[in-house]
Amino acid sequence: MVAGFQHETNTFATTPATYDSFVNGEGFPALRRGEALYQLEEVNIAMGGFLTAMRAHGHDVVPVIWAGTCPSGRVTRDAYERIAGEILDAARTIRPAAIYLDLHGAMAAEHLDDGEGELLTRLRAIVGGDVPIVVSLDLHANVTERMMSTVDAAVGLRTYPHVDMAETGRRAAELLLRLCSGERLHLEWRRIPFLIPVNSGCTELEPARSVYGSLDRLNRDGTCLSFAAGFPATDFPECGPAVWGYGTDADALRGKLDTLYEDIVRREADWRVSLLSPAEAIAEASRIADGASRPVVIADTQDNPGAGGDARTTGMLRALVNADAPAALAAIWDPAAAAAAHAAGPGATIGIALGGHPGITGAEPYEGMFVIEHLSDGRCRFEGPMMHGTEIDSGPSACLRIGPVRVGVISTKVQLIDRAQLRMLGIRPERERIVVLKSSVHFRADFTAGAEAVLVAAAPGPVAADPADLPWRRLRPGVRTSPLGKAAS
Repeated sequence: MVAGFQHETNTFATTPATYDSFVNGEGFPALRRGEALYQLEEVNIAMGGFLTAMRAHGHDVVPVIWAGTCPSGRVTRDAYERIAGEILDAARTIRPAAIYLDLHGAMAAEHLDDGEGELLTRLRAIVGGDVPIVVSLDLHANVTERMMSTVDAAVGLRTYPHVDMAETGRRAAELLLRLCSGERLHLEWRRIPFLIPVNSGCTELEPARSVYGSLDRLNRDGTCLSFAAGFPATDFPECGPAVWGYGTDADALRGKLDTLYEDIVRREADWRVSLLSPAEAIAEASRIADGASRPVVIADTQDNPGAGGDARTTGMLRALVNADAPAALAAIWDPAAAAAAHAAGPGATIGIALGGHPGITGAEPYEGMFVIEHLSDGRCRFEGPMMHGTEIDSGPSACLRIGPVRVGVISTKVQLIDRAQLRMLGIRPERERIVVLKSSVHFRADFTAGAEAVLVAAAPGPVAADPADLPWRRLRPGVRTSPLGKAAS
């Protein structure tokens, strides 16, 4: 039996994930049931990799449901219980010999903090202790005691941007087959004593590149180690990074896990985040762009929908207009503005108050006259390596221009990670001097190769780039909310 239930929950965010959010997918594959899950074999997600691997081994599986959606505030009770209920009902009916779940690892619902741990606990009560359960987890999983105690094996992503999703699904299939053959695997795991900022976990940069790169060397002789950097915006006691692993030799496993743990904590100062203000980022981007043949990309990281932002802040837009900087910004979530553009038609000029995030100074709606350059139905297919093959629906969308700045506007909240999303908006990224994206890291998979440089800006927004800036209330004692700097370490 196989199923998937994916959500990364920012408990400080206010927009919930509803059942309809999972039906649409909001940048993830839309909800699928039964045989429709086999459509995901063509998509770079863990479920796709698992199904492909099991088919290659000649094994039959019973597909149940796959549901995922854009990170946000808590999952509603209705959405959680409906989707979890389908998985649990299937287990009661099918009485499976083995189970694979494609999970995230940082889901919180309105009525519970550990979404995955709760689901797995209920599932284990149904199938008993003899049925192997294997799960794949996101690199940003907040691994909990309940997760580790209820599964027979868990394997995490190793790249951020997450370009190894399908490969992780294949690793999960290998673990499940080993367990089904009767192999006994020992578990070791440790918690990291500090939170890791989202941007610092990018595996294209140090120290994450070296740490995750070491897993290939350590994962030999039947060992399977994982490192989840955690999602540092879920306020509950077990939030934070962890390392874990499985192996047939308990002593060898323990030694390898100690090596991985020590490598992470000795670099604590290197995990700190470094950011530019909007004005600094635009000035630096303009300097680099002079004479360059490729665009400079700026991440508007504190409004990243991929970490619970709503893609509504206007700090970067205001700074671009004030600097009179030729640029493209994508994408602001504003269904009313998109509807107004579609009603007026291409070439028209409309006066609107665009975007705006309540309660955040510097993120107020931007009032101005915008020229409608392009309209779209919002549908496109990801062609880059991050979730390659995913088809998304951003709803009625538009490209608006104010001065030299072009702004993509969408009706369904989606993180900007693939160049196809810009083309859907009528924006050709290779022709722009500066491209500002509402994303933190995932965009790098498809944009870095074609960029002159990549900068990260911290405009006012709901997603704190440094977790120390969040109003934590429920973390376990002793966890540092930001890595210590060199002077204090």
